[in-house]
Amino acid sequence: MFDNTPPDALSAADDAVVVDAVEGWARAEAAAAARRLAAIGELVQRHCPADPDDQDLVDPRSRWACDPWDATAAQVGAALGISTRRASSQMYLAQSLRERLPKVNDLFLMGRIGARLVSTISWRTHCVVGTAAMEAIDADIAHAAEQWGALSDRKVETLIDIVLDAHDPQAREWFRQAARTMDVQFGKPEDESGTRSVWGRLFATHAELIERRLTAIARAVCDSDPRTIGQRRAEAMGAVFAGMDRIACQCAEPGCPNSTSAVLKGSVIIHVVADRNAVDQGQAQAQARPAGSSRPRTAALMTNGGVIPNPLLEQLIRDGAQVVPLNPPCEEAEPQYRPSVKLQRFVRCRDLACRFPGCDVPAEVCDIDHAIAYPLGATHPSNLRCLCRKHHLLRTFWTDEDGWHDRQLPDGTIVWTAPTGRTYTTHPGARLYFPDWDVTTAALPPADAGASAPARRSLLMPRRRRTRAADRAQRIKNRRAQNDSS
Repeated sequence: MFDNTPPDALSAADDAVVVDAVEGWARAEAAAAARRLAAIGELVQRHCPADPDDQDLVDPRSRWACDPWDATAAQVGAALGISTRRASSQMYLAQSLRERLPKVNDLFLMGRIGARLVSTISWRTHCVVGTAAMEAIDADIAHAAEQWGALSDRKVETLIDIVLDAHDPQAREWFRQAARTMDVQFGKPEDESGTRSVWGRLFATHAELIERRLTAIARAVCDSDPRTIGQRRAEAMGAVFAGMDRIACQCAEPGCPNSTSAVLKGSVIIHVVADRNAVDQGQAQAQARPAGSSRPRTAALMTNGGVIPNPLLEQLIRDGAQVVPLNPPCEEAEPQYRPSVKLQRFVRCRDLACRFPGCDVPAEVCDIDHAIAYPLGATHPSNLRCLCRKHHLLRTFWTDEDGWHDRQLPDGTIVWTAPTGRTYTTHPGARLYFPDWDVTTAALPPADAGASAPARRSLLMPRRRRTRAADRAQRIKNRRAQNDSS
């Protein structure tokens, strides 16, 4: 059996044993994933039951902007160390397997089909309505899935569509209608440091206009510019969105007719956090790198996410980026609720992202939250942290037995306690990426004895026009109507 062969014994095993281990552990991996999703499905069932027909019985929190689904996603995300968005996706899949695809789920639990195929089946059938049709589709797909073997994604999708056409044609997703898929996306997991891919689908006329405009700007520099036409076209896109009509030539020759300064200067502001040594060396190397000098080890980071490698940092400095020392904030608490610009900058640069467990929302778009609510808690760096809007609402309004509790230390460490009693510890991003930077600030000043505790503000929670389940039902209804008319 594959599980009787330890990894250090594989080198002495023949190919048949090794292949058996590959197949066996793949089945075990699928079965483990199925059990993880089953546990997530149970959590969803307990805390996010389907809306009853009687709207008077609907949990009033289901209309909160941060509803029970979000609160459950926070627990799943913290347990798995993933973002709320990914946790929510796992919850939808778990719910689908539990309620809509039980026969497919049985195969999954036995490890006979993998997580990727299960995810594809769930997504391709999400517009099916009606219990009888869903049961027939589940049975047919489960029967066929065992026999499909290794197929491409396109073949699997086609086979699923054949089953859908037989039982519920309106539920089929018509991906060939390209106009509905128009979008522009930024970034993929395999992107290299300092660059980010851009991909999407546009109207042909818009694409032609953009391509011609970027090419014209790219060709406007002198012949001595060292960059390729592709590099110049990529920089031209940044220039256009910065409101410029040209890019700076990098020929470094005196008298260049297009020696324009940085295209981003004085337009869009992008905050970059870098080690002082990296900046000092970047400034020196931007002028002329001394012979035999080495690049600084520490890269820079944007507060809206992403790494700035040292060569790009040098270029930014050379193109005129403003360098502002990040001095420690005053140890005295500020007298107002809203932190000063200086204090906000320190907190965002210290945290770099939302401080909730598993969340990776960049600090640039996070709220600055008081750990101890103002006015009992001071507006002080040891009492402030970055939280994305969703987790800010969760932490503020979900209280008592359903809420999260936390304790923040002067070095920015936060110990979170989930409703289940489990604890998770998060550290400031600066501690991870800039270990030489001591971000510890003074201990909190004593609480104001004359201040009153802030009233519970559940009535101020932003509200939805309708519940999440109602929104999803309406989207499916609209999609089915579009499919029917196409």
